[in-house]
Amino acid sequence: MKYSTSLRYLLWVCLLGAITTGCRTKTTTDEEATAPTDSAVIHDPASSAINSNQSELFNTIVGTSDEGVIRGIAFGDPVSKVKATESFEMFEDSLRHVGFTFETDQLETIDVLYYFTPTGRTINKITVDIYLNSETATRQLWSSAEKRFTEKYGTPLEAKPRRIVWQKNPVKTSMEEVSEGKDYGLKLVFEPTDKAMLASK
Repeated sequence: MKYSTSLRYLLWVCLLGAITTGCRTKTTTDEEATAPTDSAVIHDPASSAINSNQSELFNTIVGTSDEGVIRGIAFGDPVSKVKATESFEMFEDSLRHVGFTFETDQLETIDVLYYFTPTGRTINKITVDIYLNSETATRQLWSSAEKRFTEKYGTPLEAKPRRIVWQKNPVKTSMEEVSEGKDYGLKLVFEPTDKAMLASK
């Protein structure tokens, strides 16, 4: 009887020990699986959720046509050609320029302004303002544009950390980073190398 009671007591102790150990193991596993609420979750700032593929965005900016300076438009082209061929949405039509805009699925914006002579109404300057969502996207687009423009125009005439200039007749092209604080972006400017000739048209 004494032996049976001792055996029963020993069995209860072993069973309780096994249950306690099992609970501890489960608790430890649960704690390991659950991150602390104050731990930082780092998201990639260049993720596709907030940024486009910047090489593809550059192709959207310059357009599909290899003709002209950009987007199939050359200096000296009439404004009517711009209005007929530009695929972006027109948002401005003034006495000295017409403006077209495009917004990506990630809410990045491209604004293209075509400036023209007041008399002949022919294109004499093109600017592109690109509004981006992150510093990483800005650097990636800068790199894509720098590579492509250097292939097209040759070694830059001027190369600074936030501004690059290329010149190859008939165009002088500049790219500038215009990011300020949490507003990110680039500005492209295309001007003719022979302004006198263009002004006479």
